[in-house]
Amino acid sequence: MAEARAVETSVLIRCFNEQKYLPGLFDALDRQTYRDFEVIIVDSGSFDRTREIAEARADTVLRISSHDFTFGYSLNAGIKAARGKFIAIVSAHTEPCDEHWLETLIAPLRDATVAMTYGRQLGKACSKFSETEDFERTFGPRPREESPARWCVNNANSAIRRDLWEKYPFDEELTGLEDIDWARRWMTEGLRVVYRPEARLYHIHEESWRQIRRRYYREAVAARRMGIKGPDRVLNEAFAELRHTVSDLVNAFSPGDNPVAARLTLGQRLREVVYFRVNRNIGTFKGLLEAHPLETRAEQEDALFDRSTRAVVIHGPGKVALENIELPELKPGDVVIRTAHVGVCATDLELLAGSLGYYKSGMAKYPIVPGHEFSGRIVTVGQNVIAFKEGDPVVVECIQSCGSCGECRAGNFIGCAERAEVGVLRLNGAYADFVTVPARFVHRLAPGTDLRQAALCEPTAVVLKGMRRLMPALEAQPNAERRCAVIGAGCIGHICAVELARRGHAVTVFDRNAARLEVFKGRPIQTSADLDRLGEFNVVVEATGHPEVLDKALHAAPAGATLLLLGLPYARKEFSFEAIAAFDKTVIGSVGSTAEDFAEAIRLMPELDLSALMACSLPLSKFAEAWELARAGSRLKIILDVEDRP
Repeated sequence: MAEARAVETSVLIRCFNEQKYLPGLFDALDRQTYRDFEVIIVDSGSFDRTREIAEARADTVLRISSHDFTFGYSLNAGIKAARGKFIAIVSAHTEPCDEHWLETLIAPLRDATVAMTYGRQLGKACSKFSETEDFERTFGPRPREESPARWCVNNANSAIRRDLWEKYPFDEELTGLEDIDWARRWMTEGLRVVYRPEARLYHIHEESWRQIRRRYYREAVAARRMGIKGPDRVLNEAFAELRHTVSDLVNAFSPGDNPVAARLTLGQRLREVVYFRVNRNIGTFKGLLEAHPLETRAEQEDALFDRSTRAVVIHGPGKVALENIELPELKPGDVVIRTAHVGVCATDLELLAGSLGYYKSGMAKYPIVPGHEFSGRIVTVGQNVIAFKEGDPVVVECIQSCGSCGECRAGNFIGCAERAEVGVLRLNGAYADFVTVPARFVHRLAPGTDLRQAALCEPTAVVLKGMRRLMPALEAQPNAERRCAVIGAGCIGHICAVELARRGHAVTVFDRNAARLEVFKGRPIQTSADLDRLGEFNVVVEATGHPEVLDKALHAAPAGATLLLLGLPYARKEFSFEAIAAFDKTVIGSVGSTAEDFAEAIRLMPELDLSALMACSLPLSKFAEAWELARAGSRLKIILDVEDRP
């Protein structure tokens, strides 16, 4: 094995869900004129594409658990693996401004009297106006040397000597400001900390107000534990913040070179100044005054990590928004899945309308993220999950029962009082970049499976469960020719017709929508719009959920016919059961699916031509447009592409 090359500098990058910015940082590193360096990534549990990007471009990728993360621990872990005598530390959401950044940053370290250097930080147009103003106050254009009384060093853009780190590693207990602690240690020993404003980079924060509060809260807690600040400094902090607020408001009228000015109007700048300062102060003062701040590991992780995901959230009838939500805590038996594709279902529209029975009865409550027909890839597994690994392509059962009650033990999972349904009842669904689900309801797909088609596994499994319930009744009819009618050529009806034809039955599909029937042209499936013909069929599958259609089917089906009800919901209507009992008809209801049906759906996918259901796709951001198309019935099926953003 070839011996690893010696390098002067190790560039250390700490990451958690940095797929948006990391490629730009790597590109900037590739442009550096100084080349005597390696790149080390320390990832603390990312569940986006961070690790994929890092493994393709970094020299070394280290992974630590988010449960173990502190800023100091992640730095120490990375430096232990480093080979350089200088360690350049840079945030993953930064981008050096020019090709001389790294050489400029580390050059002072060649002087034995220098322990640490740090460079200038600038905002971008996407930054908060006040944060960009703070960057200018803290990291101005003039070079300087630090003193133990000044605390401006920052590990978003810094470099240290490894030999000094070996004598004094970063403090692993601090919730922030580990850079200041390290710099103060060596300044008290007479070594220098040098600011190099020419070593410039963009520090990109696109944080929510909650994230800003959490950042300044944990920094205030760290400052308090270091003895830098405490409750007695609250008034001083308040006066300083008041000065900065006034300065920001004045500068908002004449923003000069502030890049945010190109993005925001004057009114927006003024509003953003107020919001930023208020949230910064809330975080800071809470950290300085709280009696027992960040004592538990759960509190620390909440302050350290942003586990948000973009999601479509229905807050109530007619109330929906695309927003960021927090992913639930990963339990030992859970997995996190990055959604690839999610099918639009009529249930999603019923959730929005508030017409779904679960919500009308009070069994389910808003808010809810819809989406139960989906495919994706596993990005994180709980500590007890051994059947899956990261990167596995998967689909997920919608109906998730407790597995231990009497109904579940009897195999009647739909009767479980504690059941949840992904995207419908008690569990958020896949109209989101990421979804967390119990691993026992997950099914692995074969490598190379078309994930767009795989999003149709759930409705296919629903059909297959219906077929299982239907077959015994059909097989009980000796020597009967099974002439099958499928009423409704939507997604479920379409799959049902395709599957019945695959099994060798004569199939006729009924629908008033000529476009839906047209897709069967050239297939061994007949079509019709005349429900009066139902007397010709001894098997009728009702897939519309329309009460009038059901009434017609119950009466028009011939004596001895078997009817399978796959449509939902059937609204309240008076029915006469005389037409059933007096003519030996059998009615079978079926809803949802089981693990057995999912496994069969996955097995059958290559044999089923469902291309007509994949003809229309839209990005998740256009979910409202997709719902309008579904409501109008102008598309047979709409699939939302979540993984590939426009």
